[in-house]
Amino acid sequence: MSGVSRRRFIAGVSALAIGWGVSRQVLGDALALPMRAADVPSTLLQTIKMSSSVARGSYRTLLAGAGEDFIARVDLLGREADPRRSTSRRSLYYFAHLSDIHVIDAQTPARMDAIQSIAPELFTDACRPQDTLTTHVLASVVDSVVAAQSSSITGAPLASAISTGDSADNLSALETRWYIDILDGKDVTPNSGAVGMYEGPQIWSEATYAYHPDDPMGDVYGAYGYPTVPGMLAAAVSNPVTSQGLPVPWFAVYGNHDATYMGTFRADPALFAWAVGSRKAATGEALGLNWLQGFATDLSVVQIAINAIRESVGLLPGIRDVTADPARKLLERADFMQAHLDSPAVPGPVGHGWTQANVDSGETWWSADMTPYLRVFGLDTCNLAAGADGAVPQDQFDWLQAQLEQCQTQGRLAIVCSHHNSLTLENGATPVTGGQPLIHAEEFIDMLLRYPVCIAWLNGHTHINTLTPHLREGGVGGFWEITTASCVDFPQQQQLVELIDNRDGTLSIFVTALDHAAPPTWTPGDLTQVGLASLSRELSANAWLADPALRAGSPLDRNVELVMPAPFEMSAITDAAVESEQMRARAHVIAHRGAAS
Repeated sequence: MSGVSRRRFIAGVSALAIGWGVSRQVLGDALALPMRAADVPSTLLQTIKMSSSVARGSYRTLLAGAGEDFIARVDLLGREADPRRSTSRRSLYYFAHLSDIHVIDAQTPARMDAIQSIAPELFTDACRPQDTLTTHVLASVVDSVVAAQSSSITGAPLASAISTGDSADNLSALETRWYIDILDGKDVTPNSGAVGMYEGPQIWSEATYAYHPDDPMGDVYGAYGYPTVPGMLAAAVSNPVTSQGLPVPWFAVYGNHDATYMGTFRADPALFAWAVGSRKAATGEALGLNWLQGFATDLSVVQIAINAIRESVGLLPGIRDVTADPARKLLERADFMQAHLDSPAVPGPVGHGWTQANVDSGETWWSADMTPYLRVFGLDTCNLAAGADGAVPQDQFDWLQAQLEQCQTQGRLAIVCSHHNSLTLENGATPVTGGQPLIHAEEFIDMLLRYPVCIAWLNGHTHINTLTPHLREGGVGGFWEITTASCVDFPQQQQLVELIDNRDGTLSIFVTALDHAAPPTWTPGDLTQVGLASLSRELSANAWLADPALRAGSPLDRNVELVMPAPFEMSAITDAAVESEQMRARAHVIAHRGAAS
């Protein structure tokens, strides 16, 4: 290490060894080794693509393809990048970007699966074939992040992970608990209701809109060519999903599915009761008569009462009995933050961005100093009045602007995180009682552009890999908007992000698309945890109504080096400061490795 003196190195090793409960000798030997670029299993080495041949009907399997190298984008630089930059670069910060995990309790009565039969083109995600497999995929994502704990570019240690919302799917306490536990390294059995038994539309014969893996011949998926997978549902809900947990601290923000019912509107008391009850709509007709009429403004009180009576005595057609489960309760607004505060201190941080002050005040946004030279901001862009898209409330906008002003003065890099992106930050719905002004994409982007230290805006929501340059007036400088795909929809990818000082007046942000660790090709009959994660990807790749191939983005949205002017003289960030942070991050990863073994 060139920046840290021998005395500071020894002192640092001693402090970190005590803090992480690791042998000082083991830690010292590991930290003394130079950082080297690692052969990280990622899309740099291998991609996953559709097979050219059709397996059945229109259904195609997946297979491994060639890797994709980095493409340099100089949209913000205004000139060609210096080809010699790779010889002088130093890593400033390396982390994982997760988003749209969508852990699903596929059996809850609160889930409106049957709405897919009413308008399948509109509600393509109401009842996915892979709904019971989301925890298996997330555990596989964790495996891929653990495997990427050293950078493939510089060898720098992974320092954190940031999830930009929609971690749970439907305000569910169970979904939230499962996602937190898997990231923390706890086992999860993704079942609710009856023990060891799936109860839901994927076994109900009248639910022809749903995929029936035991026998798909009577549903739309069988006609398309989806495979018969006997035992899939039983394996999915009966067997524990094990997770080694993320090796680094992780942070989260609200997504619309974490904040509102079906990601769209506030849940009323009837929905809270329905979620923990014993009746579930199996057909679109039953859903329309019992639920959707309840949200119609012209429905009479008498008709609501009649519907309630008919449902309670079992007369409403298309309503199924299921096992009631109080654990399926829906979350109130602050419960989501409290669930993160209840997470263990390791891998941390406590609250994953939120603090007790957030719960007490109701403020759902946060900031965190990842290093002395990098501050990250987590916003809540969800609109609680109505609608899946978002906006930035005035109070958060003012707070963020003041924080960026401070970062600019201090010479501190800044990254902004939200769930919604620039294409979906346009929701103007306001409560009937009024509310504070809402800031939309154009004004928000203009504000961020006023602060050169703001180098990136991380988000999700659209489930599509997208990298968007936002240029400052004059065509040079600005920031990159980095939107990642989803764990639930194909390609089920997330991202690795590394900030690099090229030591030539430019910064590079390397973005790498990261497949989860399950094999590209599912082996028929493999119902292990890894096999189910692989099957989930294959099922999602054949979602013909959702154009799954488009979600991977273009080559310019996947493995890319984003070169931009440095916002200030980077020598102000000393090598000693950088190396001290890397020692801390490497110690965290080493401690996790020791705990896992």
